[in-house]
Amino acid sequence: MLASVLKNGSFSVEEVQKPILDKNGAIIKVIGCGLCGSDIVKYTHNLVKDGSVLGHEVIGEIVEIKGNSNLKIGDKVAAAHHYPCLECNYCKHGSYSMCKTFKKTNIVPGGFCEYIKVDDNHLKYTVFKIPDTMDEITASFTEPLSCCYRAVRRMNLLSNDKVVIVGLGSIGILMGQACKVFGAHVIGLDINESRLSIAKDYGFDEVYTPSEESINADALFLTAGADSSVKTALDNIRDGGKICVFASTKTDMPAFPNNTIYYRELTVYGSYSPSPDDLKTSFELLKDGKVNVENMTTFYNLDELNEAISDTRSGKIMKAFIKVGK
Repeated sequence: MLASVLKNGSFSVEEVQKPILDKNGAIIKVIGCGLCGSDIVKYTHNLVKDGSVLGHEVIGEIVEIKGNSNLKIGDKVAAAHHYPCLECNYCKHGSYSMCKTFKKTNIVPGGFCEYIKVDDNHLKYTVFKIPDTMDEITASFTEPLSCCYRAVRRMNLLSNDKVVIVGLGSIGILMGQACKVFGAHVIGLDINESRLSIAKDYGFDEVYTPSEESINADALFLTAGADSSVKTALDNIRDGGKICVFASTKTDMPAFPNNTIYYRELTVYGSYSPSPDDLKTSFELLKDGKVNVENMTTFYNLDELNEAISDTRSGKIMKAFIKVGK
């Protein structure tokens, strides 16, 4: 089968071994896969080895299946990549993405190829049948939306809380809409003024470029991976407010200052990946049209992954989707 494989600092389409279904699970013929910011971080920070195939926001069609499942051959599905054990101390405390099982489970080999293999727990927790009434590209946003949904859920927002989203890329837009699901008043901040009007189209109540005047938000989500975002967060959160770190930065500095957190009684936490319930809820939100992802995606072929990464990093596009099959 064909796959976009990392070799010597770039991706090229190569012939690789098609996965074999040797135990319960399924083989999914990939229709396409969304490009995630974490894929780009892994690539640009040299966190993946040569020979790797990335991609985990998959839509495809089941072509082989073994074991007990409500799914069958021919079903079109959305698939995500990790599931937790639900029994360890991390899971009991809601830290699903810290679970050892979560970290070692993955689809094989990755979404930027013609076929992937998933196991029976993937089928149980991370694979969802796409109904005829649901657009396939909409379904591909299940995993990224679920990451946002979990972050918002953990913030314990009150109705009409004033919430700021710093960074209005595709994740910022999803995060803002997830906040709206919980009844928040959502304000978007971005240095790119073209992104401000886009955010308004997706239901943001207010949008601004960062300024010296504080918004005094009850809660704030950092979806921009810039070092300067830390100062923006501290300038715009009220005393006693909550900050969610939802993006990596180029360096670990500047850090959130200890004394500021202490004297202002700020809560700062990170949120990374979803639980199975968050995946299920997010799929339903997309299916029911409660989160809008229309006109957010730019399409690329499998041999254009390098271009898709470049265009995303430069801010030329909102979200890349890599087409693989029909």
